[in-house]
Amino acid sequence: MVVRRKKKTRKLRGRTRTMSWGQIGQHRKSGSKGGKGAAGLGKHEWTWTIKYAPTWFGKHGFNPPRIRAGYKPAVLNLYQLEELIVKQELASNVAQEEGRIIVNLESMGIHKLLGRGKITKPVKVIVPYASESAIKKIEDVGGVVVVTGKEEE
Repeated sequence: MVVRRKKKTRKLRGRTRTMSWGQIGQHRKSGSKGGKGAAGLGKHEWTWTIKYAPTWFGKHGFNPPRIRAGYKPAVLNLYQLEELIVKQELASNVAQEEGRIIVNLESMGIHKLLGRGKITKPVKVIVPYASESAIKKIEDVGGVVVVTGKEEE
């Protein structure tokens, strides 16, 4: 590419702020750019908006008020409950009632107990929701599940 050294801009480069446009207004403020920021996207910069930001204007989609995208209730399986009991026993932080270890999952922020895995020790579990298989497996070992979320009918 040929360097054009005889242009006026080459002569003025490095010597002045305004590059011979004059210091009052011309080619200096935001008016020469069409406004600051997103100004003019619906008016004089509309073709740019259509080409590069077609979804800029308007509402898009709907988020239901209670169920947000990515929300998953905290769940715990029986094999994880067994590991939790072992950790509590090692830390000697065990509360017992009638020979059963008490585990309050509700205070730990767990919403539901699921029945995957095995449990070997009798426990009393306090949880908002529990699957039928989890309740059955705990009762088979001699434990009790207190479900606080369901209303008994």
